[in-house]
Amino acid sequence: MELTSTLRLAFSGLKSKKTRTFLTMLGIIIGISSVIIIISVGAGAQSLILNQIKALGSNQISIFPGASEESGPPPSVFGSANTSLKIEDLDALNNKQNVPHVVAITYYVRGTATMKWQDSEFNGTFVATTASYPEVHDIAVAQGRFLDQDEEKNLAKVVVLGANVKDELFGDEEAIGQLIKIKKHEFRVIGVMAKKGTTGFENQDNYVFIPVSTGQKIMLGIDYISLARVKIDSQENVNQAVADIKAVLRDRHNLDSKELDDFTVRAQAQAIEIFSSITNSLTYFLAAIAAISLLVGGIGIMNIMLIAVTERTREIGLRKALGAKRKNILSQFLIESIAVTLLGGIIGIIFGIVISLLVAFIARYLGYNWDFVISISAVFLSCTISIMVGLFFGLYPAFKASELNPIEALQYE
Repeated sequence: MELTSTLRLAFSGLKSKKTRTFLTMLGIIIGISSVIIIISVGAGAQSLILNQIKALGSNQISIFPGASEESGPPPSVFGSANTSLKIEDLDALNNKQNVPHVVAITYYVRGTATMKWQDSEFNGTFVATTASYPEVHDIAVAQGRFLDQDEEKNLAKVVVLGANVKDELFGDEEAIGQLIKIKKHEFRVIGVMAKKGTTGFENQDNYVFIPVSTGQKIMLGIDYISLARVKIDSQENVNQAVADIKAVLRDRHNLDSKELDDFTVRAQAQAIEIFSSITNSLTYFLAAIAAISLLVGGIGIMNIMLIAVTERTREIGLRKALGAKRKNILSQFLIESIAVTLLGGIIGIIFGIVISLLVAFIARYLGYNWDFVISISAVFLSCTISIMVGLFFGLYPAFKASELNPIEALQYE
């Protein structure tokens, strides 16, 4: 009965000052919703990254020019000034005697250019690559054919269009056999790719594909490779293949046992682990920053509760004169403080979930493989934090109220 009476008095005090109660809760609402949104968006962004990596295949190995730390991100790929990876190095990896578990290998350089056909233009990316690109990346040709090995080595000016490029340049017209301009050079269209969509954070349908020798010598004037991908016969053999690839490249680059690699070899599973670690750390760091607003909200609650103690000094004195004990006064103000923070926390959780759902919806609408993730542990932790903030910051005002002298309180104006 005593607890019921205390609860009734506490909520009556909150209801009498609705606007002030809401403003008091606002700091908690913002803090909790920020934590929920950051954790959810962080998990969604992580799912986007991991889904993109997984889409490349679990039995793939990527080779980058330039060294990097074993547990860190790979070096910059396109636009990097590192020239340590040559075509001859990668052709050596395609030898079963060197890397027994290799199925296919592709490598490429790329650049951006304006593609033109008659009055139509498209600003896109040209990928200078090999005939094995479709096999490694599991993509299909919708019309015509892909590049062949003679074209990739002999500076042929042929091109395979991505689905969007074909639509933008030719519309419903037949593209096969037509000549298009890429920069100042004319290329004959030999194929059109099937729609692939976004993979590796870029829309593959905006690419055009030309022979790697043509891209190096004619389009870019370089003699190195920016990135290579190796398809392995099974996921179980990936680690062995990584070791074999490193051994071949170190031997070709004449690196002794004391010298570090001047290249980076990464399996997809390793990339998933590294990106998961990075995104988790970033998410929790941002969530911790957002949680600082809870401290600000807690200080606001303490200030408001101290004002409430001052405003209700005569009420406290009257209750004590009628027999209320210290614990009754203490309980009343603590319950008010906890109720404000808990209610604010619940509203913040709901608001955070709604915003997170909206972000996921927009991301999916834009074509990204984004998962809507709400951590139950984060919701439970938010509720717990709300109660703890109310308890901690409400303790001093409640203690101050319980210590008031009833005679002095009744005389307070």
